[in-house]
Amino acid sequence: MTTSNDPQLDPSLDSEHNRRLAETEDYDGLTFEVIEEEVTDGKPVVSRGVYLAPNLITTISLLSGFFSILASTQGEFYKASLAIFLSGILDGMDGRVARMLNAQSPFGEQYDSLADMLAFGIAPAILIYSFALQPLGRIGIACAFVFTACAAFRLARFNVQIGQVDKKFFIGLASPLAAILVTSSVMVAIDHSGWRGEYDTAVMLACAVWVVTCGLLMVSNLKYYSFKELDRKKVPFVALIIGVLVMGIVLNDIPVGILIIGILYALSGIVSTLRHKL
Repeated sequence: MTTSNDPQLDPSLDSEHNRRLAETEDYDGLTFEVIEEEVTDGKPVVSRGVYLAPNLITTISLLSGFFSILASTQGEFYKASLAIFLSGILDGMDGRVARMLNAQSPFGEQYDSLADMLAFGIAPAILIYSFALQPLGRIGIACAFVFTACAAFRLARFNVQIGQVDKKFFIGLASPLAAILVTSSVMVAIDHSGWRGEYDTAVMLACAVWVVTCGLLMVSNLKYYSFKELDRKKVPFVALIIGVLVMGIVLNDIPVGILIIGILYALSGIVSTLRHKL
């Protein structure tokens, strides 16, 4: 952005990009605006503004992650967990809405990653730290930070590899799925608190190992099926029946069901990688 009617172009940008910016209308430097370069019909075009629908959904996801952090610090762990789940649902929606409306943009991609960092990198770490790791002192802080750092590494690596990897697979466990693993484990511990009590130390250590494991899975090179191709691909009818049965099992105890499915999915990357190596 500039600060006068005579824009001073950033010398760090290449001359071609500066030329395109110079061809745009004068910008007073006071109004909030997004200026970015998009490719239209194979030609780079400088455009202004943002797409409302997908970015608004991303903003609601960001709000859910922020609310989760506040709830965790106040000891309302179940509300914090539900807020992270809501962020996961919204994170799946914004990309699909953008593709449906042909409203994809570099700004939307970067904004989505920043929102994911808060909702799936910071919020789950604060949740499990406030719930179980705080009595461990510096060890608890370190374990929670490992998860946050790995989420940042995972999102940064994903951004630089856009368009370079097979869209059918994720390289490393996706950050929303890692967050759901951490969150559902907290919900299971709350719902089945009868087995805690004298085993508080064991629970704390188990949570410490669990959150570090989920973090390391995000930065691993394990391949996880993304299910993206199922959006426009027909599957055998029996798959629908299996889906209904799985839903019935999950509804019996939703947090336990989600945690089991998440663990099975996390193990699927390890099993597929080992099979490929062998």
